Amino acid sequence: MVVRRYKKIRKKRGERTHHGSHKKHRGGGSRGGRGKAGLHKHKWSYTVKYEPEHYGKRGFVRPAKVLKDISSINIKDIDRMADSLIKGKIAEREGGMIKINMNKLGYQKVLGNGKITKPLIIEANYFSKQAIEKIEKAGGKVVKI
Repeated sequence: MVVRRYKKIRKKRGERTHHGSHKKHRGGGSRGGRGKAGLHKHKWSYTVKYEPEHYGKRGFVRPAKVLKDISSINIKDIDRMADSLIKGKIAEREGGMIKINMNKLGYQKVLGNGKITKPLIIEANYFSKQAIEKIEKAGGKVVKI
């Protein structure tokens, strides 16, 4: 008996009858459908285990150019640093009041958390209703840029 140099199966690889009948291991039926078919039916255990996020809503991301990155500051923080801003020549005195431009400090919005003790003129792009109320109650002014 002659010993084969290679196994017989190597000769058959890629051929139609490699698995016996030509019907076996060919169509989508032998793999339960092609691709993602049957994920809601007979391949459900696969979906649960490996692709739980496959079905359902995923939301969306707003475009970066639509988003506004508004940095905000509370009036208690402005009140606390008002005197040091004059010393640093970032703010200036105007008629007995301190005038502060929030854009120079890198803030666009003023929020109304805390108390304000000094009359201030505050310039900013946005103000909350509570901030406007408290600034004017302390004798200051609100200037929208």
